[in-house]
Amino acid sequence: MSATLSETLGSVDLETRIQYGLMGLFGALCLLAAVSPLELLTKSVIVAALFGLTAGIWISHLVQIVQKTANRTDGEP
Repeated sequence: MSATLSETLGSVDLETRIQYGLMGLFGALCLLAAVSPLELLTKSVIVAALFGLTAGIWISHLVQIVQKTANRTDGEP
């Protein structure tokens, strides 16, 4: 019943994998920028921009899932 990580990721379409990868990348960069030894204002701007990118991709992903689900319930493939 339990699938490995590679089997689970293999069953996800390419667009979703790219979105997950970008969310992980920008999220990790956001965390790295937060602990970096930069000036506070510079650090705040970088963290806010990276968090905004991460949140934007996440919202885009949620909209994509809702659209796919709506299409399936309407009878479209």
